[in-house]
Amino acid sequence: MSRAAWIEVVPEEEAEGLLAELYAQEMDRRHNVVDNILKVHSLHPETLRDHAALYHTVMHAPGGLSRVEREMIAVLASALNRCRY
Repeated sequence: MSRAAWIEVVPEEEAEGLLAELYAQEMDRRHNVVDNILKVHSLHPETLRDHAALYHTVMHAPGGLSRVEREMIAVLASALNRCRY
């Protein structure tokens, strides 16, 4: 049986300063929430900033792969690693 990890996070409504700014930038506008994969960085906002920057560079920077191809690679890597996210 697998169990979900419990990681302390700062909820959106309690975020202040840099964290509040980053949450506003990275908010999923369709659901009005910040994805959990980003919230795990909330105790150290600098890591959230750097995680988001890396993600945006990998997924959106010019290169030889289309956005669809990049997403397919991410899905395959997640499936191979049995990652439900």
